[in-house]
Amino acid sequence: MRRPAARIETLISDAKGDEAALDLLFAVRPDVLNHNVETVARLQRAVRPSAGCARSFGVLARAKAAGLTTKTGFMVGLGETGDEIDGLLADLADLGVDIVTIGQYLRPTSHHLPIVRYAEPAEFVRWKQVGESYGIGHVEASPLTRSSYHAKGAAESVSTPVSVGASGTSFT
Repeated sequence: MRRPAARIETLISDAKGDEAALDLLFAVRPDVLNHNVETVARLQRAVRPSAGCARSFGVLARAKAAGLTTKTGFMVGLGETGDEIDGLLADLADLGVDIVTIGQYLRPTSHHLPIVRYAEPAEFVRWKQVGESYGIGHVEASPLTRSSYHAKGAAESVSTPVSVGASGTSFT
């Protein structure tokens, strides 16, 4: 059965930077293209041994250049600092990311990284305010937020995609 009013959000890997693979993913033209950065730059190797911030930023930048509504998410509680989170939000705004989700890291098994700390609910409120003040169209942030949390509402709230360089900070 066809559902012409259905909207599609696609959560993708970084395709190991393979441009042809990314082009195929972008050509599908999902309503929202999601690629999660997972954590701040300093913690990438520990959290994502086969990935990295630069490659993830490249995926998001290429998706934005292709005219897609872009989304990413990351976890807190792995040892990142407040300044690192603010910096990541500024970088994501500079890339023109439309939607960001921020949630508390919850250790799935004893074989995964331990939780360094639990963030206070007020911190999530602040990160939402910071991200949106930088120009990110929608920031969903709470201890229980996950990548797909309130996805429909987030997508509807950014019907006009964010422009690249929205925060006014420089991206290096």
